Amino acid sequence: MTTGERGSIKPKADFNAKDDAVALRKAMKGLGTNEKTLIDVLTQRSSGQRQLICKAYQEEAPGKTLVEDLEGDNHGHFEDLLVALVTPPVIYDCQEVTKAMKGVGTKDSVLIEIFATRSNKQMKEISDAYLKQTEKKLTLDLKKETSGEFAKAILILAEGKRDENTQVDAAKAKEDAKTLYNAGEKKWGTDESKFIDILCQRSIPQLRQTLVEYKTISGKSLQESIEGEMSGDLEELLVAIVKCVKNVPAYLAERLHQGMKVQTVYFYVKYNEHIVV
Repeated sequence: MTTGERGSIKPKADFNAKDDAVALRKAMKGLGTNEKTLIDVLTQRSSGQRQLICKAYQEEAPGKTLVEDLEGDNHGHFEDLLVALVTPPVIYDCQEVTKAMKGVGTKDSVLIEIFATRSNKQMKEISDAYLKQTEKKLTLDLKKETSGEFAKAILILAEGKRDENTQVDAAKAKEDAKTLYNAGEKKWGTDESKFIDILCQRSIPQLRQTLVEYKTISGKSLQESIEGEMSGDLEELLVAIVKCVKNVPAYLAERLHQGMKVQTVYFYVKYNEHIVV
């Protein structure tokens, strides 16, 4: 998910980190910046190759980092994009989570996008990076910044409690589908805790089968039921999980499209390998 092997950006076959580092340094040396070179190099290398370029750049210019030079020679969204491209994925996620919880209010949409799409391993790496950068536990800060059933769901995801068994238990899928139906459509009011426990902790293959069984029982998709039974951030989070169970690239592509529609583009470059074009 983070190597660049699965999506539209493939590792460059004749890659040479030193040559790329020299080209980038030359593009930013002196008056003006050769933006074409920056774009050609940084958008046509995999995430892993970009990290090697960062290392080679520092070796070519001791005391300088590629991030610092990109920030000094560019501005606006273009600068943000270039810096995001050369930032390790886990560090980038950590920074986004930190910014989402900074100041008054919390940008729950950022938390939803990250926590709904990352694996247990990635969430542990984000938590470790957060502890290293802030000297605070991510889960403790999340408890302060979120509330209610949304907080419960976010914390389960942050703790990486999703089952990773790849085997599907068909009987359990039917049971879970019935539990969700009884907790939502079939009763007056909604038992949101049942939705959280199942959607935040079952394995992805298991949930795929549960979606099939739910449609058989209800006649509606689970997404339609959640949208009809819930509202607010919890609805947004659970719908995001359902969409990611079906297709993570499609979910991220949808988010990218929504961002452009409102002229607020969030750059998903750190996990561009999800978006196959």
